[in-house]
Amino acid sequence: MSRIFKGSLRLWYYSVGFLFLKIVGYVPSYNLRRWVYRLFGVRIGNKSHIYMGTEIRSPSNIQIGTGTSIGHGAILDGRGGLLIGNNVNFSTGVWIWTAEHVVNSGDFVVRREPVYIQDHVWCSARVTILPGVTIGEGAVVAAGAVVTKDVEPYTIVGGVPAKKIGERSKNLQYTIAQHLPMI
Repeated sequence: MSRIFKGSLRLWYYSVGFLFLKIVGYVPSYNLRRWVYRLFGVRIGNKSHIYMGTEIRSPSNIQIGTGTSIGHGAILDGRGGLLIGNNVNFSTGVWIWTAEHVVNSGDFVVRREPVYIQDHVWCSARVTILPGVTIGEGAVVAAGAVVTKDVEPYTIVGGVPAKKIGERSKNLQYTIAQHLPMI
């Protein structure tokens, strides 16, 4: 098989999978979505929930812990690797990117770096997290923030780019296990 044909076949396979997962994100059955995501390689812990409208890219590089809630309209990019801990709450529209183009690259090269979201993290609505970031245990990211650097455990950050604006209690014992049955 020629190298060009193999490359075209790989691109076609990736495109069909991307389109299929985009459509599956809007299926009004959580159990069916979870089954398809697992079929495509996402490792999803028990009692975790991915709401409708979530877009998953490179699913085989994504791991989601137990009791985690991914809100409507999230984008989870697994190209560089994405590890989400236990009892994490993502509100509506959280975007996590694990790959980006290098700005000063003459050939527009792509840089891939994993993103790690540790246990009990809360990302409010419309948060964007960029490649190579680790968000420490118990941290909170305020609505609309763009996270470009690591966030220390139990820190509250906000803004563009995200900066420390407070601290969170270290006595976190809650579990996130609720979800609406049809979404």
